Formats: sequence, structure tokens, C-alpha cells
Amino acid sequence: MPLTSVTRDTDALTLTVVADFSAGVQRLWEAYVDPRQLERFWGPPTYPATFARHDAAAGGRSTYAMTGPDGDTHGGYWEWLSVEPLKSFEVRDGFVAADGEPNPELPSMRMHFAFEETDAGSRVTTTTYFSSLADLEQLLEMGMEEGLREAMGQMDAVLADLTSFAAGQVASSQLLSDTQARISRVIRGSVEQVWRAHNDPDLLQRWLLGPDGWTMPVCEVATTVGDKYRYEWEPVDGGEGRFGFEGELLEMAPPYRQVTTQRMIGTPGADIVNELTLTALPTGTLLAVVMSFPDVDTRDAILATGITDGMETSYARLETEVLA
Repeated sequence: MPLTSVTRDTDALTLTVVADFSAGVQRLWEAYVDPRQLERFWGPPTYPATFARHDAAAGGRSTYAMTGPDGDTHGGYWEWLSVEPLKSFEVRDGFVAADGEPNPELPSMRMHFAFEETDAGSRVTTTTYFSSLADLEQLLEMGMEEGLREAMGQMDAVLADLTSFAAGQVASSQLLSDTQARISRVIRGSVEQVWRAHNDPDLLQRWLLGPDGWTMPVCEVATTVGDKYRYEWEPVDGGEGRFGFEGELLEMAPPYRQVTTQRMIGTPGADIVNELTLTALPTGTLLAVVMSFPDVDTRDAILATGITDGMETSYARLETEVLA
């Protein structure tokens, strides 16, 4: 059991949880900044969390929902206040209402996560700061302390799982809900390099090609929110099959977040929304694309096209031909 201590301080209005692990601090850090791993322990065993957004950068935001055995859901958010890789991060943690916005009827709190090496492995100290004694007592009554205890109790299995530690060697997809899926991969390059590769037309035309045998003659990049983009591909041999995508840039926070719409040129139907997030890891950059679809049938149809394999081919080309 990794939990070392839980300390309440009603004078300082804090709750401090200390947990020790045999894994190194790099492994522990990655478990928090990689949403695929974080959602395996953030939440009690009977209320697992799913992160639809996880920026892991100062000024960023995370949103998650914990789903109970009867299908009831409880949403929360993190506002990222600061990040010092491998050492600490601080967030404002709160609850969300049914519309996805912060719930003003429930308190929010500031949480500081500190990571350090120990002789036996690593330690994370989570200090929660409350605005008032009433807020502290309310959240403790709601089960916050027990929830943190249960979360820490699940982490040993996550940290010991070398499969999750090595996840990212190839692109993988995960269903988040009936209308959302996440495609993730660790890219061997810095966040700045991967960001530039997604926004420089000359670089995009070198790697965003899918399977071998295609070229990208049209690459019009959106650089400002509200701008339109247009990408088109055609066979290298000039044969039939030219196609493309177009859309609009909705959000941009260089170098870690970009949100765009997407539709196939000449094809009717509702847009897909793609949320690209880049997170720095000691081993490279975790790239995650959360795709939001109009309905479950559209989600399944697009995933069935082999989009994940196509993206893997492009990401492998990005590493070998652009970032090498």
C-alpha cells in the first residue's frame, strides 16, 4: 500500500496526502500527465474517471467524468496553474454542472502535487488548500479523503504495468464515450518540434501522407482562430482517388493545444471536432487527439476506416523524416 500519511490541518485549511512508490519519479510523473494512465486511478475503483481533456500545461485545463456502477456520472475539472516537469504541478480542482461548466454551488480547491526521488523510489505529496473551514468540512463529508486514499491504492498496479509505461510505441485509439474517441502516441521529439511539424506547411507535406504512395499537393494551414484550412492528397502516380479535408481553427494555445473542425471536401454531414494536445514527457511528446463525432454511428464508421493505422504511418514518418 503506497499511502504513507494523511494529515488534516484545520488551522492552515489543508489536507496533505503522502504516498511512496518503488517506481522512479519519471514513471510516477508520467502516470499523472498521461490521461490514459491517470484515468486508471483518479477516482474510486467503483467510479473510474475518463479524461476528455488533459492539457498538463500552465494555463491549460482538464475535464473528467467519473461513472458509477449504475451509470451515474460526476464531472470535475482542473485549471492548470503551474508546471515544473518532474518536480511539481498545481491545479485548481472543482466540480462541473450538467452543462460542463464549473458548478458554483460546490467549492473548488487548490491542489499542489510535489514529486521527489527517495532511496526506495519516489514520493508524491498532494496538498489541498481550501478557501474556508466550511469548504474543508463539506468536501471531507463528501468523501474527498477516502477518494484520495482509494486513488493512491490503485497506483501501484498502474506504475508496475510496463505495458502502459511503454504505451505510445504505436498510435492507439480509445473510446471515451458514444461520441468521442482519443488517438494517442508518444513522438520522439520536443513539444516545440512536434507543434511546428503540425503548423508548418512544408513540414506537413513531408509527413502527413498516410500510407506510402500519396502526395499532398494542397496544404493551406490555418494560423489564426477563425481561419480556414484545406488539405488535399492524390496518388504519386497521378491516378484516381484525390480527396481532402477542410475545416476551421477554433482554439489555439501554442505549443500545446489546437482545436479544429474537420469535414471531407464535397461530402455532406456534420463536422468532426479534433482537439490536439501535446504534453512533454522525458521520453518525448505525448500527442493526443480527442475526436468528437455527431453520433455513435459516425464514430464507429470513421474508426472502422483504419484511421488509427493511417495516423501511425504518418507519425512514424514524422519521426524518421522530419524529427530525426
